[in-house]
Amino acid sequence: MGRVTVGRPVLRVRDGVISRRPDTLAAEEPMEIRVNGRPLTVTMRTPGGDFDLAIGFLVSEGVVHSAEDVASVRYCAGATADGGNTYNVVDVGLAAHVPPPDASLERSFYTTSSCGLCGKASLDAVRTSSVWSVAEDTLRVTPELLAILPERLREAQRVFDSTGGLHAAGLFDAEGNLLCVREDVGRHNAVDKVIGHALREGLVPLRNNMLMVSGRASFELVQKAVMAGIPLLAAVSAPSSLAVDLADDNGLTLVGFLRGSSMNIYAGIDRIDRIEAVPVG
Repeated sequence: MGRVTVGRPVLRVRDGVISRRPDTLAAEEPMEIRVNGRPLTVTMRTPGGDFDLAIGFLVSEGVVHSAEDVASVRYCAGATADGGNTYNVVDVGLAAHVPPPDASLERSFYTTSSCGLCGKASLDAVRTSSVWSVAEDTLRVTPELLAILPERLREAQRVFDSTGGLHAAGLFDAEGNLLCVREDVGRHNAVDKVIGHALREGLVPLRNNMLMVSGRASFELVQKAVMAGIPLLAAVSAPSSLAVDLADDNGLTLVGFLRGSSMNIYAGIDRIDRIEAVPVG
């Protein structure tokens, strides 16, 4: 299996002093996702949690909805000259009752680590209908509870400490306990790994839970939260306008710029206790 980190030589300049030293970098390798033996997409990811990544991707695309929908998941032989396994091809076998992915999902080119939606034909195509309604979720939180999430997520970022180059996604329960954390060069991959883990554990839909991400809140991350039944998404950085629109449309609470006691609430304010809407002026 591929390494999470790799060493590379670097020329370091500090206050005019030049030195050569080894540096630790986050690994990035392609991974092909197949469904029932048929190639579906290729994504650039950090090795590790590959089965969770593949299954989480299928949850996000509306292909699977529960652990019973997945019959098998395995590595396939890679592309080495001797036929050895590169651990860069994952095949998900669907249960007999699950229809195969729509042909429109197939990517004719790879998905980069910075984009979870490459290959989509239109915005209409990514507004995938979820079988779970997050608008009806009874989760209630306080600003004080939200304020502790970034630090708890940061403390769990083990690979980030050695590389400084990975995104993280953390799943929290209603009391702020960290249930699962995953890191990856792609923030959408980190979220898929969390969701895939949850589905394999039989936890989807993730009602009464919160998702915290270390970067910005983009449209695809809101979509992934909705598809997994997560009622609240919080991010350290900013959301996009389309992310806010999608959150508002689906009744998801979206929090951005969550840094200590400071935060912006962009959608779903009713889910946060002791916060009253005030006129914008």
